[in-house]
Amino acid sequence: MLLPRILTALVGIPLIVAAIHFGGIAYMAFVGCVIMLCLYEYSLVLTAGRKPVHTLSLMIWGILMGAVALLGRAHPENLTLPDNLYPLAISVVLVGVLLFEILTPKHSWERVTNTFTGVFLIPWSLAHLINLRDIPTYGEYLTLFMIITVWVSDTGAYFSGRFLGRHKLNQEVSPKKTWEGAIGGTLLAVGAAVVMRNLFLSSLFTVQTALWLGLLVAVVGQLSDLAESVIKRSTGVKDSSNLLPGHGGFLDRFDSYLLLAPIFYYVVLFALPVSL
Repeated sequence: MLLPRILTALVGIPLIVAAIHFGGIAYMAFVGCVIMLCLYEYSLVLTAGRKPVHTLSLMIWGILMGAVALLGRAHPENLTLPDNLYPLAISVVLVGVLLFEILTPKHSWERVTNTFTGVFLIPWSLAHLINLRDIPTYGEYLTLFMIITVWVSDTGAYFSGRFLGRHKLNQEVSPKKTWEGAIGGTLLAVGAAVVMRNLFLSSLFTVQTALWLGLLVAVVGQLSDLAESVIKRSTGVKDSSNLLPGHGGFLDRFDSYLLLAPIFYYVVLFALPVSL
C-alpha cells in the first residue's frame, strides 16, 4: 500500500499547491469539486452500510450550503446578496430536505438526519478553505501553512504508528491509530509549522505563535479524522471510495479539514493581525 500512496501524493500534491497558488476561479473550482466528491462519497458510505440517505437532496442542498459559506465572505462587487444570507440559506435547506422526505415513499427520520449531517458538515466546513485563501496578502501562505502541516502530521503519524505504535488511540473508532503515532505526528507538525513560519510568515506571527498553531492543526486535524472514522465504523466501511490509490477516497483525504478548516480560519481571523 505504500507505493500507491506515494505515487498518488506525487501527482496530487503539486496539483493542490498549484491551485492554492493561482487562487481565484481555479482554487474555487478545485474546492468545489472536492466538496461534491466528498458529498457523493458520504452518500456511498451510508448506502454501503445500509444507512438511509437522500442522495439527490444531499447534493442539491449541500452545494447550496457550500456556495453560501463562500459568498457570505467574498463575492463579486456587482452581486447583491440579502443581509440575512445565512439564516435564509439555513431555512431553505431545512425546508428543502424535509420537503424531499415528504415526497419520498416510506418516510424515514433517520434518512432526514443523515442527509442534514452531510449537508451541514461537509460543504460548510470545506468552504472555509476558500475563505482562508481569500485573506488579503497572507491567504496563500496561511492556506499552505495549514495544509502542509496536516500532511506532515498525517505522514508522521503513519510512520510513527507503523514503527513505534503499541498503544491503541481508540480501538473501536480507528483500530490502526496509536498514541505513539498521534504524538509523533503532532511533534513533526509543530516542527513543520515553525519552519514554514520562518520561510514565509515571519512578518505575521512569532515562533511561539507558530508552535501553538502547529499544535492546533495537528490535534484538531487528528480529531477531525477520528470524527469521519466514526461515520465509517458505524457503517462497517473501511474507505469512502478507492478513487485515490493508497489513500481511499476524497472524504478520507480531506476529513482532517472538516473540523480544522473553520476552526483555523476563525483563529486566524480573530487572533492574528490580518486585515480583511
